[in-house]
Amino acid sequence: MDVKPKVYLYHTAVKWTEQRKGVISCAGKPDIQVATPPEFKGHEGVWSPEDLFVASANICLMTTFLSVAERAGLIFTSYESAAEGKLELVEGKFQFTAITLKPTITLSTSADAAKAKELIEKAEANCLISNSMKAKVTLEATIR
Repeated sequence: MDVKPKVYLYHTAVKWTEQRKGVISCAGKPDIQVATPPEFKGHEGVWSPEDLFVASANICLMTTFLSVAERAGLIFTSYESAAEGKLELVEGKFQFTAITLKPTITLSTSADAAKAKELIEKAEANCLISNSMKAKVTLEATIR
């Protein structure tokens, strides 16, 4: 009988390239150019750690929802989500104090609206990224 491990390791690397820019990499995945954001004397048009932090919560909500919706047999026609992270100076240090996730789930029938709401809330409660963050993560779901 195979027993699944309870500990998983994820490896990434970052390499400085020029100015306030670098490249993150992970074996078997495409590299991503990253930089300091413009508000901290960085670069426009390049992913920043701040972008990726907020995106991580948003991506985790989606992938967790896809898993719970599949197990529950929920039929939906689309899923989209916007996210906003609030970065503030707290006691002399910047930190994310809140992340608002705004998923929109479109259903083929309104009869499943209550089920969809329950499942997106379950997904948020079980999202390992949100559960790992110090910032308060708020869900504002729209079910159509």
